[in-house]
Amino acid sequence: MEGMTGPIAQEIRRLLTDAFAPTYLDVANDSARHHGHAGDDGSGESHFTVEIESARFAGVSRLQRQRMVNAALGDIPGQRVHALALKLRAPGES
Repeated sequence: MEGMTGPIAQEIRRLLTDAFAPTYLDVANDSARHHGHAGDDGSGESHFTVEIESARFAGVSRLQRQRMVNAALGDIPGQRVHALALKLRAPGES
């Protein structure tokens, strides 16, 4: 399932694009690596890594960035997706 784009991945991409106008966005479906583990609901869309670069993160703490992303994603983190790893940066940050 890795590399495939299902409906949840597409929704994550759309919501984050609308909220952050990112200069870089990668939504990686990691669910295949967690098959049979806790949180694997069999949907093939239970675990994701999201990497975003956005000017909206400039001058914002790491915790606040995570809160901004979680707010933009609504009920996806923790309810529709078991695990969401976030890599959030402003342009010019590594």
